[in-house]
Amino acid sequence: MLLVLPPSETKRTGGALPPLRLDALSYPPLERIRAELVAAVVELAADQDAAMRALKLGPRSAAEVEHDRRLATSPTMPALDRYTGVLYDALDAPSLDADARAYAGRHVVVHSALFGLVGALDPIPAYRLSHDSRVPGRRLKQLWREPIAAALAAHDGLVVDLRSEGYVELGPAPPGSVFVRVVAVDGDGRKRALNHFNKRAKGEFTRALLSARPEPLDDVDALIAWARSAGFELSLGAGAGAGAGTAVRELELLAA
Repeated sequence: MLLVLPPSETKRTGGALPPLRLDALSYPPLERIRAELVAAVVELAADQDAAMRALKLGPRSAAEVEHDRRLATSPTMPALDRYTGVLYDALDAPSLDADARAYAGRHVVVHSALFGLVGALDPIPAYRLSHDSRVPGRRLKQLWREPIAAALAAHDGLVVDLRSEGYVELGPAPPGSVFVRVVAVDGDGRKRALNHFNKRAKGEFTRALLSARPEPLDDVDALIAWARSAGFELSLGAGAGAGAGTAVRELELLAA
């Protein structure tokens, strides 16, 4: 099983590992695009105003440009520790034990707009680039869509997609994968998709999975059965998920 997480706009600063080495990241076929984007983002960051417009930053977030300016020289930390925000606060990766982190290293990737797919333990610097950022002369969807889709399709096993639909557009998961949508049931018994609580539920679900380390989870039925044993209500949805028009199935995770 491969669990694909979205990134987060917010990230921890600093790090105890050496500066970025693209050849140290998972998925070597993505290295050429990574190098191209890193160079372009560093160049963009040299112009503060242009970078703030391209990254859609307000005055309070102006310091974010400095992270991009120092991409090649700033320290790194494992990707799962770098990201913060609702999902990653619920996941709380720094508090996981060594076995849970090793399991994450085998089964979890994060989809970054800058680096593409990165392994949970891959060392990355703080940066700012989102799926809808505008890098002069480059379109993220055009750069990433086919290479990311190919990398995911090459995985030999179940792909569980927890990304937002904006990141799915940068590289859809292959037929046979599942897209997880968090829902709640209202007083009339109708299901509705969630936003803030969507992220928290995905973080809690991921943490429970890493803590339990179930093996193997090689099909949807096994995943649903494990979720039930762990206290999560996970079921097949009626829609095709974010990969509409493909054989991507939708799983509904009921928020607590």
